[in-house]
Amino acid sequence: MKFFDKDNTDLVRNAVEAQNQQHLELVKQTIRAIGEDAEREGLLGTPRRVVKMWDEIYKGYKQKPEDILTTFDADGYDQIVLLKDIELYSMCEHHMLPFFGKAHVAYIPNGRVIGISKLARLVDIYAKRLQIQERLGEQVTDALMKYLKPKGAACIIEATHMCMRMRGVAKQNSVMTTSSLKGVFLNKPEAKQELMQLINKK
Repeated sequence: MKFFDKDNTDLVRNAVEAQNQQHLELVKQTIRAIGEDAEREGLLGTPRRVVKMWDEIYKGYKQKPEDILTTFDADGYDQIVLLKDIELYSMCEHHMLPFFGKAHVAYIPNGRVIGISKLARLVDIYAKRLQIQERLGEQVTDALMKYLKPKGAACIIEATHMCMRMRGVAKQNSVMTTSSLKGVFLNKPEAKQELMQLINKK
């Protein structure tokens, strides 16, 4: 039995290598565009390092929330589940500069729960893409509502944007806060109040 076709394997390998060379050339062009010498000794390895970095900081494009959101019986638990202070690092889609901070993610089970680490992984899936902070929170709560089907979901993000520190208005101490609330967190003030008390509790 023939398990693989060597010719096809070679074609795939060659295609990947050709694409990699294109990416390396893009970085070299960027280096030249900013006025540097792409052949300078200190920059010779930079294109390869940058392309390797892209695989890491943009790996969210290769991940899907449904692959991690395995659910379990809640055993009757129906109160708030909250994971606070989830570190996040993302890239602003407007200037391709970093923004970073923390996310607070919560849900109220409706018969099913997920492993607590999956909340942090869910934030990472969407953070490791070109993003705006507002959409990032919405994507997290949308995924929870779709795959976990809780009574409510919330994602509150506090982040610092380097596009405001390094350029433009150059405000060094600004922090942007956004919230995405679904279900009972949006419709029942008492649920939202309890959530905020838990987040602000030291």
